[in-house]
Amino acid sequence: MTHLCLDDLERAARDVLPGEMWDFLAGGSGAEASLEANRAALERIFVIPRMLRELTGGTTEVELFGRRTALPMAVAPVAYQRLFHPAGELAAARAARDAGVPYTICTLSSVPLEEIAAVGGRPWFQLYWLRDEKRSLELVRRAEDAGCEAIVFTVDVPWMGRRLRDMRNGFALPDSVTAANFDAGAAAHRRTQGLSAVADHTAREFAPATWESVEAVRAHTDLPVVLKGILAVEDATRAVDAGAAGIVVSNHGGRQLDGAIPGIEMLGEIAAAVSGGCEVLLDGGIRNGVDILKAAALGASAVLVGRPVMWGLAAAGEDGVRQTLDLLATELRNALGLAGCDSMGAARRLSTRVSGPG
Repeated sequence: MTHLCLDDLERAARDVLPGEMWDFLAGGSGAEASLEANRAALERIFVIPRMLRELTGGTTEVELFGRRTALPMAVAPVAYQRLFHPAGELAAARAARDAGVPYTICTLSSVPLEEIAAVGGRPWFQLYWLRDEKRSLELVRRAEDAGCEAIVFTVDVPWMGRRLRDMRNGFALPDSVTAANFDAGAAAHRRTQGLSAVADHTAREFAPATWESVEAVRAHTDLPVVLKGILAVEDATRAVDAGAAGIVVSNHGGRQLDGAIPGIEMLGEIAAAVSGGCEVLLDGGIRNGVDILKAAALGASAVLVGRPVMWGLAAAGEDGVRQTLDLLATELRNALGLAGCDSMGAARRLSTRVSGPG
């Protein structure tokens, strides 16, 4: 089937995934106000295009952490991808490799990080801070040894938000899907009505990260450290002072604090505040190439894309992920040209306006 936009892939994924798997992927925390606000905030932003520009030889390439990438995006970390397709992370990583974009391996991947990194391309590794600091730093070392190019340290999950869909479903991992990077025991597989087994498992394993945790990670690796989950300007500037190579402006896709501001609404202010002191990426609600253009105009070096990649994975495995990334690339090239831009640098000089209720 031909998919003309990511909405088509979303519908295809919803048709094939069991209800509780779809809820695990699609849901947010609480009343899902922040989840819905991510899209609403992006849709309120409009770009002011420029005309009569030279557009031949245009490119979507950018440099991220010292390496060129074909698109200003990376695949976001998503846990337990074998829930959505038997090939899981391996299929998604292969498609990202061939698209020329980084793939972020999750601490809670359902395939060992070394196997995913061996696919090649530009793997990054996402770190959750564990109760045992030694185990956290061992994961960092394993990622570096496996060839990962950056550590994406998620700092907005001291524990998992109350994801009511999962709780109502009594969601638990099937026996065939495990946390492949460390021994997680039985907690994530124990089904209890009114309880998310995944949340119960993370409550046992995770600890709140602190600035001292950031320093411990930086001292343990030569890789660039990127802090994911920053929304306050004060945290962004402190991240620069702490030596972070990048920050990801994000409310965790609406899955942590319900009521947290959408990242796109803080992006411009944060980009101005850090003033080139580190790379600034955006995560949350990206659904088309125009969204990437908007993020660039507001100061983002790149974006992370999570759920849409999983839609492609669920709908058609590796080929579905390729379709997701191809659609985003096609839409971005189209948006760039129609906005009068021949590069992502030009896109970052565009002006924007917010329209409608906000």
